[in-house]
Amino acid sequence: MKHLLILNDPPYGTERSYNGLRLAIVLPKHDPDAEITVFLMADAVVCAKAGQKTPEGFYNLERMLGRVLSAKGRVLLCGTCMDARGLTQDEIIPGAARSTMDELAQATVAADKVLVF
Repeated sequence: MKHLLILNDPPYGTERSYNGLRLAIVLPKHDPDAEITVFLMADAVVCAKAGQKTPEGFYNLERMLGRVLSAKGRVLLCGTCMDARGLTQDEIIPGAARSTMDELAQATVAADKVLVF
């Protein structure tokens, strides 16, 4: 099954992006054939910023996105949202990719389930 998770909230300050990534990480355990795509929009694009330093014992969204990628998931970032926040391709984690609304539309049409956080 193809799952598309769209995240909108910043990496820290709310837990919506955190909870969306928790689900993205656990879905393949229950569906080994799952195809996971995480699309980061608005302030959620900052979730993919490389070099995040969080206090010991606190969740780290950079590492969580790395787990999605290591499980063969895709992490896409809205390019317009990146530009609005001054975030460049060089500043995001390896494996994540700048994307477009057209690519989000294609992923939405292809998905069996779309979840928005």
